[in-house]
Amino acid sequence: MNYFNPGCALMLYKPHLAQKIFETLNAVNDAPDAISTHERKAIVKWHDICCHHDPALPRGSHIINVCAGCDRRFRSLYDGITTRSLWEIIDADSAFPLPDHSGLTVSVHDPCPVREKPEVHAAVRSLLSKMNIVIRETAYHGTHSICCGDDLYPKAALDTVHAHMQRRAQAMPADDVCVYCVSCIKSMTIGGKRPRYLVDLLFNEATDPGVCDTVEWHRTLDCYIDLH
Repeated sequence: MNYFNPGCALMLYKPHLAQKIFETLNAVNDAPDAISTHERKAIVKWHDICCHHDPALPRGSHIINVCAGCDRRFRSLYDGITTRSLWEIIDADSAFPLPDHSGLTVSVHDPCPVREKPEVHAAVRSLLSKMNIVIRETAYHGTHSICCGDDLYPKAALDTVHAHMQRRAQAMPADDVCVYCVSCIKSMTIGGKRPRYLVDLLFNEATDPGVCDTVEWHRTLDCYIDLH
């Protein structure tokens, strides 16, 4: 059975886009290998138990996610659970109405939890290319990506965390940076760049950094995790 887990960050950021993604996944009927040949027309069920908790799903369940952290935790912590990123599924869906972002140039920040997944990096860049977005890569990307800095909190002092965010952001050659993690939106904003969240790009919405107070953001995440 296939499940969609939007993750805490997206639900806090733009829950209406989580709903749009859910509807999109249930409309995927003809995308080659989007989920699997025999399950291509299967209904994707909603799943909102946080990845920090037992997903309470039977062995063989497959979770589709937008959050890199969710991807890593679900596939590594819970026996019998497999995952796939939304980016791979939409990239394989020729019917998805991709918007035209001609004139936009971005660098891409690949989040830590999917650093070892080149198939995810490739799908992200394929989607950007299909939306007519020019990519100016940073020196360290893909399997050699460097943390945006958010993962250092609260292990390091806040000044140290923000200094790392600034270094990582300033290493991006483009002023606009495509991210596919909501916490990376915060990091790139703190670092002085203009984040472009991939979900926003896919659904033709502006990226709103919202609250960029690192302490407050993590407090909000922790509250959501505790409730789900």
